[in-house]
Amino acid sequence: MQLFYSPDIHDDSKDFSFSREESKHIVKVLRKSVGDIVNITDGKGILFTGEITLATQNKCIATITAKQLQQQKEYYLHLAVAPTKMNDRYEWFLEKATEIGVDSITPIICDHSERKIIKPERFERILQSAMKQSLSCYKPQLNEAISFKAFIDKAFQGELFIAHCEESSKKSLKQQLKPKTNVTILIGPEGDFSTKEIALALKNNFTAVTLGDTRLRTETAAIVACHSVAFVNEVIS
Repeated sequence: MQLFYSPDIHDDSKDFSFSREESKHIVKVLRKSVGDIVNITDGKGILFTGEITLATQNKCIATITAKQLQQQKEYYLHLAVAPTKMNDRYEWFLEKATEIGVDSITPIICDHSERKIIKPERFERILQSAMKQSLSCYKPQLNEAISFKAFIDKAFQGELFIAHCEESSKKSLKQQLKPKTNVTILIGPEGDFSTKEIALALKNNFTAVTLGDTRLRTETAAIVACHSVAFVNEVIS
């Protein structure tokens, strides 16, 4: 199934016009024509089925014939991950986390962060592409980049974890996770969280955890954490 995304499609939409770029892709690459079926999502859980009524490379229109709410996961995962020095590594994390099942992502700027500026427009495109590729109708929410201190001062619900590399008392994330709950996990930059940041997180009810026996890159740690949460919930369901 080929899935298209548009935040502009609504519950009461009767017809949908694709952009010129998507119209060209539908007609020239996918070789769709009048009468063929296409699938569109609003990124909020609804899958729309449409029948093509106009098919040109400049304009493609589909009449909505059905809509269905995709079942939502029974847990909510928020990953707060420091931007990596190399953008492509963070983009890889965004893509894979979307495929595995993340709900919200916040880039956090830490004491040891080497990159403090991100490109949210490009990140959004990656999230959209990964959502469509994985045939999910839920697009993860990309939050604005924020300082560690400002983030940690927010009110949270559910389980709270900080993964760091300091030699101190830590618990295994996999052993701490519980199914069907909200989870927020902090992943630091290449230089790890500072001692001050770790102490602040612990003071704000975050539990220090380890992701395994080896030292992981930021983006790898984020994917391991994401998969751990998904795995715990898959085993139970």
